[in-house]
Amino acid sequence: MNVPGIGEHFATVDNLRLRYLRGGAGPPLVLIHGLIGYSFSWRFNLAALEPHATLFAVDQPGMGFSDRDASMDCCLSAAAERLLRFFDVVKIESADVLGTSHGGGVAMMLAAMAPERVRRLILVAPVSPWLRHGRLLAPALAAIPAGGRLQPLVVRLGLLHRFLLRRQYADARRVSPGTLEGYLAAFRIPGTLDYARRVLRAWRGDLRELERVLPRIAHIPTLVVWGSRDGVVSPACARPLLRNFERAQLVTLEGAGHVPYEEVPEEFNRALVGFLTQQQG
Repeated sequence: MNVPGIGEHFATVDNLRLRYLRGGAGPPLVLIHGLIGYSFSWRFNLAALEPHATLFAVDQPGMGFSDRDASMDCCLSAAAERLLRFFDVVKIESADVLGTSHGGGVAMMLAAMAPERVRRLILVAPVSPWLRHGRLLAPALAAIPAGGRLQPLVVRLGLLHRFLLRRQYADARRVSPGTLEGYLAAFRIPGTLDYARRVLRAWRGDLRELERVLPRIAHIPTLVVWGSRDGVVSPACARPLLRNFERAQLVTLEGAGHVPYEEVPEEFNRALVGFLTQQQG
């Protein structure tokens, strides 16, 4: 991924080497990817966003090209704490925070822990307490035996493409060339699948904790973005989520699935830039 003006950087957080992309100009905007994603997820958005913000697209520890650690706590609150320490390391006093799917849950938890450090939230089909089928599916997936042999098997059988990647799109014809290869480049790193399983193992407790802390972030201006044909996190979750915010707006991208920033990037970028510039005015 090569976006003019965006460079690769590394920071050390909790003795882990954390990779992130940085570039642009303006107030800080931290981008938090979903469970099987990494900074690659934002490849169609960075160029559109960099005139409006200083971008920090992080590979969370356990994913992308950041370190893996088998002893790392993978619950939402631990992930949020690591990102707050990342803020300290790269000297971010406060930022706009964009999180998608599982990253949306991390973003909300981070805001609840340190609301003074989050200016605005952008939540793209975030996990939330109203995600009913996830309460059953996540523990079932987490119970699948792991080990060093399972991850290469997932790659060899094409399961990342068939079950995970294509499920994210409403229209699989919109999967751009190089998408599967980009995700596989990081997924092949040992420890990735085990990290995902440990995230899912904490799922039910994470959703209960998220519901408990939501009142702490009710005052933060928030944009919620959803694809109308999201088959991973139901668009029906948007309305109960919005009721928890005093100043929130919903943008529904018609015909898009769970990753509208990849599937319909022009529409997504337009909505996000509109929110950022509107709030700045």
